[in-house]
Amino acid sequence: MTLDALRSLARAKLRAAGLAGEHADAVAETMVAGERDGCASHGIYRLLVADRSIRAGVVVSDAVPRVSEPKAGLVQVDGGGGFAQLAFARGAPLLIEKARANGISALALNNVVHFAALWPEVEALAGQGLVALAFTPSHAWVAPAGGTKPVFGTNPIAFGWPRPGREPFVFDFATSAVARGEIELHRREGRAVPEDWGYDAEGRGTTEAEAVLNGAMRTFGGHKGSALAAMVELLAGPLIGDMTSAESIAADKGRGGSPIGGELILAIDPAGFLGAAVQAHLTRAEAMFAAIEGQGARLPSQRRYAARARSLAEGVTIPAALYADIMAIGV
Repeated sequence: MTLDALRSLARAKLRAAGLAGEHADAVAETMVAGERDGCASHGIYRLLVADRSIRAGVVVSDAVPRVSEPKAGLVQVDGGGGFAQLAFARGAPLLIEKARANGISALALNNVVHFAALWPEVEALAGQGLVALAFTPSHAWVAPAGGTKPVFGTNPIAFGWPRPGREPFVFDFATSAVARGEIELHRREGRAVPEDWGYDAEGRGTTEAEAVLNGAMRTFGGHKGSALAAMVELLAGPLIGDMTSAESIAADKGRGGSPIGGELILAIDPAGFLGAAVQAHLTRAEAMFAAIEGQGARLPSQRRYAARARSLAEGVTIPAALYADIMAIGV
């Protein structure tokens, strides 16, 4: 499919599922971006995830985000129970404005539903010349290091750094050993998962994707990932007055919807520190990137940018079984 055809399909199916127009457009764009950049677990597959959340009543399909300014450097958006994409779109312009005025600003998204990666958000801000960080909890699916029962969400962290004349440096990773969507894709395809991805409901190691989905995922890097997951819970939960992952899954009440809660996004304007010298110092940073790439190492996001170039030229290929499931939405 061409990306335009994929975008039209995503918008149509989101509307057929009951999502209001502006929400459908914003959510579709995130899904198309994932598919375009070769991130299948965050791509058009997420139409099925969104449809399930809408049908389960987890999402307010016509929510109207409300923007407020608690302090000079802060922006808060109450998403009204809708998907996070439109809430971010409403708050981002004010976040950017405040970062440029104050050197640094923060955006809290509250009362939103999350199903997507965070890199589209930090990449958009880095594309505006800002350094960006984003954090969000999810549902309690992940056991802390040393335990086997869920406490944390997959709790991603994303970072964006502007690069003169080229795509931003961006990374986005879950603090779990793998994205939950990746396990779900293994389940759909009947493939085993590595034993270090999670535990079954009895706390035993397993290679069965379904067993991990019904048990607990593991953090990456043992205690280090566990500590980062706890940090995300605090930053994007109690700090902004929103849910922890345990509270989110309790609020779901067994409906099987996407995580409910908040997101914290920080934006820093390098010119706030550097003034007229900003371009010279951003150029200095390029020496680090050159040292990485010069020895054959890959920068985070390089694979996505390469996939993006191919997709823009050639379109994308959707598995037939997934396409059939997507076409059944709203029928």
